[in-house]
Amino acid sequence: MNISLSVSCLAWGHDPPTSWESAESLKLILPTCLCVCSDPNQLGLRNHKKTIMAFSVTTRSHSYESYDATEDSVFEPSDFADSSDQNCMRQELVDQKSRRHKRFVRRHSYSPYEVKVKTLAHHHQWKAPEFFRGAKLPPGRMVAHQSSLPRLPVPNLAQTLQKYLKVVRPLVDDIAFQKTKQLVEEFGKPGGLGESLQSKLQSRAQERQNWLDDWWLHMAYLDYRDSVVIHVSPGIVCPPQDFNGKQEQLQFAAKLVAGVLDYKVQIDDQSVPIDKLRTRPLCMDQYYKLFSACRLPGEQRDQVVVYGPDCGVRPRHIVVVHNNQFFSLDVYDNNWKPLSPDLIHAQLQRVVCQSKHPSVPVGILTTENRDTWGMVYNQALKKDKTNKLSLEAINRSIFMLCLDQETVREKDRWTSMGHQLMHGGGSQHNSGNRWFDKTLQFTVGTDGAVGIVYEHSAAEGPPIIALLDHMLDYCSQSPAVKETSVHPKEPERLLFSLNNSVLEAIDNAKKSLDMQVRDLDLHLVTFKTYGKDFPKSQRLSPDSYIQIAMQLAYYEVNKVACATYESGSTRMFHLGRTDTIRSASVESLKFCQAMQDSSIQPSEKVALLRRAVEGHKRYAQETVSGQGIDRHLLGLKLIAVEAGLDVPDLFEDSTYEQAVHFKLSTSQVPSKYDSLLCFGPVVPDGYGICYNPAEDHLNFCISAFNRSRETDTVKLATALNQSLLDMQELLQTQAKL
Repeated sequence: MNISLSVSCLAWGHDPPTSWESAESLKLILPTCLCVCSDPNQLGLRNHKKTIMAFSVTTRSHSYESYDATEDSVFEPSDFADSSDQNCMRQELVDQKSRRHKRFVRRHSYSPYEVKVKTLAHHHQWKAPEFFRGAKLPPGRMVAHQSSLPRLPVPNLAQTLQKYLKVVRPLVDDIAFQKTKQLVEEFGKPGGLGESLQSKLQSRAQERQNWLDDWWLHMAYLDYRDSVVIHVSPGIVCPPQDFNGKQEQLQFAAKLVAGVLDYKVQIDDQSVPIDKLRTRPLCMDQYYKLFSACRLPGEQRDQVVVYGPDCGVRPRHIVVVHNNQFFSLDVYDNNWKPLSPDLIHAQLQRVVCQSKHPSVPVGILTTENRDTWGMVYNQALKKDKTNKLSLEAINRSIFMLCLDQETVREKDRWTSMGHQLMHGGGSQHNSGNRWFDKTLQFTVGTDGAVGIVYEHSAAEGPPIIALLDHMLDYCSQSPAVKETSVHPKEPERLLFSLNNSVLEAIDNAKKSLDMQVRDLDLHLVTFKTYGKDFPKSQRLSPDSYIQIAMQLAYYEVNKVACATYESGSTRMFHLGRTDTIRSASVESLKFCQAMQDSSIQPSEKVALLRRAVEGHKRYAQETVSGQGIDRHLLGLKLIAVEAGLDVPDLFEDSTYEQAVHFKLSTSQVPSKYDSLLCFGPVVPDGYGICYNPAEDHLNFCISAFNRSRETDTVKLATALNQSLLDMQELLQTQAKL
């Protein structure tokens, strides 16, 4: 998981720093949260006239909880014809001076970065925003264990600093490393700044259920100011369907809706099995933030609203969008029993009959820069009574169903579907047939493309995949949909009144989105020679094995190691989300170098491979146990900002900047089906890689930006394929000796 977002920040309850000399000297990230307090005394404003400084920072987050330790004992092409076409497109993109150019200059949540300073003397008047309103967990079997879950620990400072030196060693040269070592020693010396910040962080941990939770929600998601499309909200490609006409599309969509509602019934009555890591129960909080939830755009900060079981009026409808037109469909009867697929199908037929021609794509506004969209939403759309009612219906809906039109299919159908799920194909296709703020969107296209688009702030991958697997089970086992003589409630068209300013905003959103779509280099590929069964047969962790294969592939292409992010779950702790599993290590680099050296014996290469895999497995185990270093370092940095202190030199070091510039952002999202989650890179010259390992094959989604001359998804996919083959041959050959 990794990051790219804008953050407004204030020192909580302390005077703001006043000695900074210039914005240029502030090339550091200050990703803390807005002070959510209306009392100026608590902000340190009493009896002085100091100006409060707010900082807008860019960072980026993807967290799909890729590391799965539960399965076994060892854990587990470009669109352009030629390079000249690519060069033309790159130049076109470079020439467009969009205000979104900073989207491509991201760092991890606490990497050094330019800070824009704004004067916000009125900050003390701000009201505390409501996050996850209505998402209280009801009492019951599914959450009975929540109160007994341990709190997220604050790792030992000396341990974190020692591990930090180890993980940066393969990334920098000797001179840079010696400088970093001195900074670490200075930061961690007895009685020094590190110990002081550690003490403050420990105090915060004692006062909160989870010391990281609110920081992370704000930083990684709600303060992100660029488009959520590609960069935050992932798309999940499901196995494609073969529809013979519109009716088969609607019949499948009806079963899909019924399957999702069936899963919601289990959530509501708390019959969903409790997730466990071996025998330890995991936090189930995220499951209650999936349905009837929506992100609401704001200027400088968004909100997420969940209309949970305890809200005033329980939502009983979904929203269906077809040809860019929105409809509200009641999906429960008077006794709160979900409608049958037959009755849902009857309603979907009426929706299609009432929306035969494309309408103005209001939904494409949700692809915009968050500040821009927030202004349109709050200052234009919501002020009209008709619009307000339609927006409320969308926000409160249980989920959204997108009935898509067929698009021009690329040679690789799998990759074509990846594009559809990530962004809808562009303004001329299905991008306006979305509402990207909605937590759950299910897409069913006439061309058989099926999948999920989800807004990331509510949950990581496992709750979504659990829902997806249940949905696909239901669709495969449900009987054929039949015509019915029963007439359910008519779908309600959601109308929008669009003035000239809103229409202009829609046109601008189209242009901005199309630029993003052209810039995405995406390649979905299946490695068919073997699956996770092979590393298991070698008594190697499948996840660690795949991660080392990716290290080898990247080294083969670039001849250097790079900072690599893999998402590791911390849900064994109350309100836990993720931390970073760092896959690039001294051991992995030695193995990669050895594979390029023909003079090294195969037996030695095997030993290096096993050492690298075991090292990754050990680091992963420590991370999911709350002993990762990245969130700890982030907390130390944020607590310094909160205390009004200068950011420590350790975090302004060039080594630190390189360590959090994740050129490989990776995540394992396993599913029982051949489904594959897709997300974008987190740095302009990097890759996003998600994988779903099956027993006899491995599915990969690789993304990059076309404007980068340093990346090529097809080239990396080819190298990854060869790395997997080479590693298998190496282990099999050694086994025969």
